[in-house]
Amino acid sequence: MMTPVPGDSLATSVKILSPMVEAVGVSKQFYGVKALQNVSVEIYPGEVLAIIGENGAGKSTLMKLLAGVYQPDSGQIRIHGKPVDLSNPSDAINQGIALIHQELNLADNLTVSDNLFLGRELLWGGPLKLLDRKAMSNLGSKILARVGLDVDPGVLVGNLSPGQKQLVEIARSLSLNGRVLIMDEPTSSLSQKESDQLVKVIGELSAEGVSVVYISHRLGEVKRVASRVVGLRDGRNAGTLASNEISHDSMVRMMVGRDLEKFSKPEDSKLSSDVRLELQGLKFIKGGPDGISFKIRAGEILGVAGLVGAGRTELMETLFGIRPCLGGSLFLEGKRFLQGSPAAAISRGLLLVPEDRRHHGLILLQSIKQNLSLPNLKSISRFFLVDPFKESELSLNSIKRLGVKTTSANKLVGLLSGGNQQKVVLAKWLAVGPKVLILDEPTRGVDVGAKAEIYELISHLAGLGVAIIMVSSDMEEVIRISQRVIVLHEGHLQGELCGDDINEESIMQLATGSKEVKVG
Repeated sequence: MMTPVPGDSLATSVKILSPMVEAVGVSKQFYGVKALQNVSVEIYPGEVLAIIGENGAGKSTLMKLLAGVYQPDSGQIRIHGKPVDLSNPSDAINQGIALIHQELNLADNLTVSDNLFLGRELLWGGPLKLLDRKAMSNLGSKILARVGLDVDPGVLVGNLSPGQKQLVEIARSLSLNGRVLIMDEPTSSLSQKESDQLVKVIGELSAEGVSVVYISHRLGEVKRVASRVVGLRDGRNAGTLASNEISHDSMVRMMVGRDLEKFSKPEDSKLSSDVRLELQGLKFIKGGPDGISFKIRAGEILGVAGLVGAGRTELMETLFGIRPCLGGSLFLEGKRFLQGSPAAAISRGLLLVPEDRRHHGLILLQSIKQNLSLPNLKSISRFFLVDPFKESELSLNSIKRLGVKTTSANKLVGLLSGGNQQKVVLAKWLAVGPKVLILDEPTRGVDVGAKAEIYELISHLAGLGVAIIMVSSDMEEVIRISQRVIVLHEGHLQGELCGDDINEESIMQLATGSKEVKVG
């Protein structure tokens, strides 16, 4: 059995003779598209196995094969060396394999204990089949303690933080005697503190012999938790890295087949002196009583950092007119701007790429072409009718410009990978002609290759004079991309950082409220 190495890393050497679960030469295709081709993966007891790859590499398909959601067209799934037929998720759960989706499957209107025992409730009263809430609460407390979650089993799940919900999902899987936990982007919505707690829990589970299959686009996180890394590329095995071989560059090479060019942010000396956007004591829901004031120049990349709940998204949605402005002033290109609605913001070139692209940035059941057309109807219409030739020209140019990987502009946008969906959201605004572009978590759930492309696009737009406001929970991203960083704490602008002061320690000090730097 493995035990975690002390310190920040869980990297270990796997010295187990036989794997617990295997995928042997599995292939799967959908409507003629080959998602997996002869892929093999071994999962050993007590290891933390990371599966990495670009969007569309086949990670999700492989995980769903292991979890019984899909069945392979060819190849085998083996458990303790014996072939098994996982015809549905219940079969996988009965074999000790549990898939924890990125979008957690919890009922917010039920209590924690209700969620833990959903579908297998503890009953009393014989034929009356009454819920034994006391027994469920007592047993639920023991299950929660196993993952280090100190909450009342009787509290509603809807009142928990994202990190606590993640631990409830893990606890539920363990209560089903899960011996292999598959975690899909488990920290995508977690704060740093919650992510650290999850890493600790993973280490403890590993020490108990529970295997964790970890899928993440955050390579720094993968390096921290993984004892072994398996890469997929274009639906095939791309290689394996042992614990002593895991590094950022080696993982990138395995995923994309090449080294990525280093991103270089625009030079401050080349920035325009023109102030594109200025806030003067702007007050907003969840904001501080004094409001927020800052400026951003044309061609500047301004990073916005802060912990979960600091008010970053609320501020951005206020600028875009989704939320009401409670006071203060906003100036766009020197002229006072009343941000009453998104339509008003769009008409002035103030555009928002939202945090949740699937729910707020795209209409998933419409095509790429239709999504690109919606904010550009004026430019592609004649006599109040959409010109099909202009619409096709717009979509084809946008797809080419941003390198959206698709077989047709008529493909449903919901069928695209996360990275390509994000490119479509960006493309529809680029056609409008942004003056100020707000990017809220622009690379969340996006693979390393697509990230590099988005970074280059941000740099290119800044070079054209677009003012970029980038909100990100990824500290490495904020430091790498931003020319200047403002940090929010509990709705208050805690400070501003420039040049060499843009580092993790300084950002965290401001984000936690331990110090304050006057702005302006």
